[in-house]
Amino acid sequence: MRLFGLTATMFTLAMALCAAAHGEVKMSIFGKTADGTDVPIYTLKSAQTEVRVMAYGAKLVSVRTPDRSGKMADIVLGYDSLQDYLNDTKTHFGSVVGRYGNRIALGKFTLDGKSYQIPINNGANALHGGPVGFDSHVWQSHEVPNGVEFTLVSPDGDMGFPGTLTAKVRYTLEDNTLRLDYSATTDKDTVLNLTNHAYFNLNGDDKGDILGQKIEILADKFTPVDSGLIPTGELAPVEGTPLDFRTPRVIGARIDDNNEQMKLGGGYDFNFVLRGQAGTLRPAAVVVDPENGRKLTVDTTEPGIQFYSGNFLDGTFTGRHGGKYQKHSGFCLETQHYPDSPNHPDFPSTVLHPGQTFHSTTTFTFGVSK
Repeated sequence: MRLFGLTATMFTLAMALCAAAHGEVKMSIFGKTADGTDVPIYTLKSAQTEVRVMAYGAKLVSVRTPDRSGKMADIVLGYDSLQDYLNDTKTHFGSVVGRYGNRIALGKFTLDGKSYQIPINNGANALHGGPVGFDSHVWQSHEVPNGVEFTLVSPDGDMGFPGTLTAKVRYTLEDNTLRLDYSATTDKDTVLNLTNHAYFNLNGDDKGDILGQKIEILADKFTPVDSGLIPTGELAPVEGTPLDFRTPRVIGARIDDNNEQMKLGGGYDFNFVLRGQAGTLRPAAVVVDPENGRKLTVDTTEPGIQFYSGNFLDGTFTGRHGGKYQKHSGFCLETQHYPDSPNHPDFPSTVLHPGQTFHSTTTFTFGVSK
């Protein structure tokens, strides 16, 4: 049989190649919450990459990619069961965090002349939207071409934030690029900072620490912090500091330097001011594992990126392969607006008004360094 000049065999092969390029999406139920709510998990597959994302916290659960020899490994820290995610209220593994990702000083800010208080959950400050942030909810979900879209409605007053906010995050996988598209609308002025809190280890999630991996961050400045890891308001040059990753550097080479900022962070836990125009998709960071060749490239429309070296992982939680996630078992590259922006008028604004739609895009491209 011929179909528009193609034999049936040729047609089948063409369809298979198309499917490999554009991937497939499969849904199953990962488990149930304590109240009996089903939590769907979606598997996205392309020829080289397999990604799993679930509705609880809109979390990135796993990413399987090959090294230079073709060996597959999961390079995202996480768990095999929903219950393990429900039990872990500390690490935010793979979560979409909000309504305000990162820290707000003392949990306080003023908007339109009115003061708001977010419950503190990180010393004296609020972190990732407070103790019951977006990562603690089951999002609504539906399949889209090459991926899935999650939706969460956060009511007015949720964790102290004003306005009913409708947030969406869409994960799509094409070839070896995972794309995250965020959007949100509100019925009242509010503040918003959405990001993903995945921990990566390019050697595999159960293969020790990330200190030997090399990172490049396309930023000339960072936002220095105080003892509570709250920005001082300054934009300081990275030059001459252990935070200078303008050329690729091994993560562990200067992590214990006698530097005031590094001591405050207990390692890397800093927001970098990315080059280029915020709102345009542009390079942010590149990480390579010199031993196995795996490479992660991050592009974003956001003005900043938080590089976190897993300083507070302490072996409390057992990962999917039975090992304990110890200090520096993974790194995070959280594309974002700057921490505590509602209290720093000179920082890029995080205010969202009714009638506006917030948009942000971040891509994670998985490859191999020759």
